[in-house]
Amino acid sequence: MKIKKLSLRSRIFIAMILLVFLASILIAAVTIYQYNEEARDYHKERLERKEKAIRKSIDFTIQETTYPVTTENVPLIFKEAIFDIDAIHNLQINLYDLEGQLLVSSKRTIQRDTTELCLDAEVLNALSNTLEHRHVIKQVENGQTFQSSYSYITDERFKNLAILNLPYLENDDFLNKELNEFLLRLGYAYLAMILAAIVFAYFISKYITKSLKTISDKMNETRLEKRNKKIQIDSTSEEIESLVNSYNSMIDELEASAVKLATSEREQAWREMAKQVAHEIKNPLTPMRLSVQSFQRKFNPEDKNIDQKVQEFSNTLIQQIDTMSSIASAFSNFAKMPAQKSEELDVVYIVRLALDIFNEHYISFEAEEEEIIAKFDRTQLIRVVTNLVKNSIQAMPKDKIDPRIDVKVFTDGDLVKITVKDNGSGISDETKSKIFEPKFTTKTSGMGLGLAMVKNIVETFDGSITFTTRDGKGTTFTVAFPKKSTTME
Repeated sequence: MKIKKLSLRSRIFIAMILLVFLASILIAAVTIYQYNEEARDYHKERLERKEKAIRKSIDFTIQETTYPVTTENVPLIFKEAIFDIDAIHNLQINLYDLEGQLLVSSKRTIQRDTTELCLDAEVLNALSNTLEHRHVIKQVENGQTFQSSYSYITDERFKNLAILNLPYLENDDFLNKELNEFLLRLGYAYLAMILAAIVFAYFISKYITKSLKTISDKMNETRLEKRNKKIQIDSTSEEIESLVNSYNSMIDELEASAVKLATSEREQAWREMAKQVAHEIKNPLTPMRLSVQSFQRKFNPEDKNIDQKVQEFSNTLIQQIDTMSSIASAFSNFAKMPAQKSEELDVVYIVRLALDIFNEHYISFEAEEEEIIAKFDRTQLIRVVTNLVKNSIQAMPKDKIDPRIDVKVFTDGDLVKITVKDNGSGISDETKSKIFEPKFTTKTSGMGLGLAMVKNIVETFDGSITFTTRDGKGTTFTVAFPKKSTTME
């Protein structure tokens, strides 16, 4: 799972848990380091204390002895005393001469290690060259750490008498036990803390992202074609408040832009419509003008066929005038909004009534129920059906062997649906997006206002119109509207 794909809420949650987890590891590491440092300091100070106490015992023995205080007499002076000092301080004691040869030891053993009988030259050099005349060696044997201190013991005149060696075993059992107990308690504490952090992180991440979720939902709902609501959030952070204010400002600007765009589109649409109407009106005017000019040139009152020519001339003018009248009616019907009239009617009956005006034998009608009651405008529903059927008829190729148009009325939940299905030429991919645009048409005649008017009527009654098509196979238009229109209530 990639971090980039995680939501902000998940990132905050994971970050807080990791923070607590890393903090627990860091504190545990610091604790272990601190315990180790304390253990080293403890052993160092303990060896120094024991060495100081043993030196006092040795000095006392030297003062009380009856033997001459010389290096050669050290074995005699400490023959028995060295064991008493060992017993008192519980620490092995070795005494070497100034050349590094073992003189006497409190180690009770029959056979000694040869390394204990003579000191290394390195130890002698370090001992003589240090300011304190003291040297400590630390080594690990069989998993145990030993410290071995070397220092001079002197007579009453502070003359070096012998070398004192104290082998000291660093026994960390007690400290390790304390450390393990502390880490166990710390582990329990951090386990409880992590569980509490999980709960806390869940609610805090939810709280932090709640405002962002609200803003995200509002942004997803933002549409240019509708009025968008502003975001109202109380008791939020300064950053979120700034984001909300920016969004609300954007909504105001978007609404202003939408108004300007809608105004511009309406003006552009009416300009295009005016051009289309002018173009359609010019088409019949041209043959009318030519007919009048031709009649003027050929008019002869004494012509025996004058009545027939006048009749033909009149018929030509009437035909062109009818064409201009149909153009004006089509434009008028589109420009006029659907009547704001809602009445309960039987959709099955009205659709069947609308189909009665068509004489095409290949138009069939089917209703799932004998009666479907809905609220709609009677005249506008007839206009919707006739326009869709007329559109299907005009889309039918003239050389079609088995033309067929199926009209069906049925209910789908609270919706009434009317489908008009044909097996005509279909709609090409290039024209699908323009099919409901005013003035758009693929026919050689007409204004291209039929489907745009149908869409306008259906949407006025909270409905919708959709279509499915296959180029060269046919098209199915589906009109759906609620049984009770909320707009018209």
